[in-house]
Amino acid sequence: MAHETFVLREVYMATNPTEGLKPLNIKCTSTACADGLHCFLLTKKMKQNGPSGRCRSCGVQLVDWARLFRKDLRDAKYTLESLKHELIRHHFSHIPISVYAVNYARRKGRLQLKEAARKQIAQAVGRISHPREGQQTARETNAHANAIHYAQHATAACCRRCVEEWHGIPRDRELTAEEIDYLTELAMLYIAARLPDLAEGPIHVPSLRGARVGVSATTHHSDTESTHAH
Repeated sequence: MAHETFVLREVYMATNPTEGLKPLNIKCTSTACADGLHCFLLTKKMKQNGPSGRCRSCGVQLVDWARLFRKDLRDAKYTLESLKHELIRHHFSHIPISVYAVNYARRKGRLQLKEAARKQIAQAVGRISHPREGQQTARETNAHANAIHYAQHATAACCRRCVEEWHGIPRDRELTAEEIDYLTELAMLYIAARLPDLAEGPIHVPSLRGARVGVSATTHHSDTESTHAH
């Protein structure tokens, strides 16, 4: 099976920010192994032909899966850093967050946003199967993608396939309340890192109906400055 491999020399944003995001054809199975960005999602056939937990393109093993599957929030730093080894997660950990998504978060504030995140995650991956499984979480090119959508992709809480891959939760049962809480906390840690100035409560944000969705907002990246593009 052929896999798409990306050479990460494309830019996320146009030279003129008002031109918005340039959509990149990055999928959950995309890799850029030469740049240290992989995909650990394996098909059944791949699992039969080698050890699980390896990159589907180059075979490298970088993640302590048993450690991740304990779902221990005290070890969340390791979980979040491990997620960035995967190209799709790295992408969402570093791309600019749209004005729409930032304003969505500001209008709610951290406390209300956490409630919204729990509800959104439960609706997206709480059931055994979603009617639009694999497509239930908006991507960054969707005009109405909010900050929680970015967090879901970055923390592998976007579909049941990714939840199983990264968090060890099988797809043949519903998530427990504790598992939804765990995914919510990971999402909020992502949001705290990307939007560190987010207030506890809602603030008034003027309508930007005329603004182009996808324009870069002022956000803070993770501790390690990226030299890649997902």
